[in-house]
Amino acid sequence: MSEYFSLSECDVIGFDLDHTLCRYNLKETSRLIYDSFARYLVEHKGYDKDLLHLTPATWDFCFKGLVVDLEEGNLVKLAEDGTVLRATHGTKNLSPDDIIKHYGPKREWKHFNSLNTSYTRSAKYYFYDNYFDLPGALLCARVVDMFNKRGAEITSDFWKDIVAAIDHNYNTSAFREDAGTYFPSVKQCPGRYLQPCSDAVKTWLRSMKNSGKILLLITSSHSDYCRLVCEHILGSDFEELFDIIITNALKPGFFSLVPQQRPFRNLVDDVEESEGLPSLEKPGWYSQGNWPHLHELLKNMTNKTEPKVVYFGDSMRSDMFPACSFGKWETVMIVEEMEGEGVPRANATPCNSPTPSEGPVEKKGKFEDQGMKSPSAVSNQWGSYFVDVQKNEGEETRRLTWCCHSIHTYSTMAIPSIEAIADLPLDFKFQRFSSDRPVTTGYYPRPPDSLLKWEEN
Repeated sequence: MSEYFSLSECDVIGFDLDHTLCRYNLKETSRLIYDSFARYLVEHKGYDKDLLHLTPATWDFCFKGLVVDLEEGNLVKLAEDGTVLRATHGTKNLSPDDIIKHYGPKREWKHFNSLNTSYTRSAKYYFYDNYFDLPGALLCARVVDMFNKRGAEITSDFWKDIVAAIDHNYNTSAFREDAGTYFPSVKQCPGRYLQPCSDAVKTWLRSMKNSGKILLLITSSHSDYCRLVCEHILGSDFEELFDIIITNALKPGFFSLVPQQRPFRNLVDDVEESEGLPSLEKPGWYSQGNWPHLHELLKNMTNKTEPKVVYFGDSMRSDMFPACSFGKWETVMIVEEMEGEGVPRANATPCNSPTPSEGPVEKKGKFEDQGMKSPSAVSNQWGSYFVDVQKNEGEETRRLTWCCHSIHTYSTMAIPSIEAIADLPLDFKFQRFSSDRPVTTGYYPRPPDSLLKWEEN
């Protein structure tokens, strides 16, 4: 395989929507998501109202890549070989001795092989790998704190309540029915949560389509929410930018459920038709579906037996691992944590300024001035997303995290945002990740600080 990757070599260019094409204002959105989950627990399940009260400092706990060990009630940060690097019980750090008590002298987490080879969730653990469910890690930890304070036994039953809270807020009918807290809030004031794409990104999408590339949008969001987001970030003519739009794709199953794949369905006024389609015959907007049927359509559209597809996404579980493993697609991972570690933010000049009906968007959020950490920034409690640094008697040990290792294994390259590459020519040659090259190779425009330090050492 060539050490370089170029979009000009691809026939099909696909995108996830949320946290990929659409950047969110992470502080505002995270508070909304936490509030929507916590409110459900308090109002519907009788949990303590204290869950609703947060201080800005609390947000340091919010860190992507944590795994909830439901058997032990702990949250763990893993090394590339499955060693437990750090752990908490609730929000409280476990000491090295405590970690050994839970995970043995080698600090091995026993479900690592299962997670590392499938990236699926199970009744025994849950992997937080995207910003839509990440505030749930903080909520989960605070629920454990609450049980500890009461001296109550912690069973994994509380997890059923957390899952019910997620379902209540993100259910496919929640947008239409104004159910939960999340969708009604975003509908009322999209400009508070969504960042419009810059003119550069829109021009880039158009230029790819004009040069003969097939453009795909594949999102697990339902069609009504997808429409709201796309109109806000791309404009009312967003459908012209894509040849194929697939909503409610139910990733990772879209890629992985072969041969029991779900059929594509037509949509009428954002409602799925009950009859599934036996195959995908032409471009358009569809719901659910599977990549083998999509692959057949792409073969017909490109007149190639193996069209080359690249897919941009932000989730290892839903985007990178399945698209790479099952679809054999090239994958570009959006890793906002790069910006939290010294990679400069691309200059995003929004093209459509907020309309008056969206309310005072410029007003800073209630934690903004008081030091609320963005969920993409380095955490004091958990350290870096890429490299874990532990100090012991003046000695520093550095370990690559499992998240970092996963990026190098299942992504072609990583960027902090779509904006970061929108001004580049289509034939720009990016360096790929490769097992026989330094771990810093494959990040554009440059690697995060922690990996540069790792390489120095």
